[in-house]
Amino acid sequence: MLKEALAGELVGNGHRLLQRVYYEDTDFSGVVYHARYLNFLERGRTDYLRCLGVNQSALADGQDGLAFVVYHMDIAFRAAARMDDILEITTEPERLTGVRLVLKQKIACNDKQLIAATVTVATVDRQGRLSRMPKETAQLFCL
Repeated sequence: MLKEALAGELVGNGHRLLQRVYYEDTDFSGVVYHARYLNFLERGRTDYLRCLGVNQSALADGQDGLAFVVYHMDIAFRAAARMDDILEITTEPERLTGVRLVLKQKIACNDKQLIAATVTVATVDRQGRLSRMPKETAQLFCL
């Protein structure tokens, strides 16, 4: 049960993850350093896949050796998080092609949106070439 709680929860057509801001996430003034938001977004995407039942290690170790990689990202920084804030990271699928998945992600604190991001992930094989996402994985995104 604890393991599932650590991964957040599926909500609606997406995922919700809560994360606390620690000292290591901040700069000297106690504000979250801008690059740390990438870590929070990555955790949201990874735990979304985990909650859907996608085992990324099994995909990588499988016959095709597939992995998800960030292909493109747009981020709007709207407000700053601070030490000890509880962040709500939401992830929703927007569009899926054979090799790419576009996700909308948001980071909020106390119902105030801090970050809005559109992230395109691609599926690649062991050689780093774009490769079609397995059908059973693609079907999990309900698009």
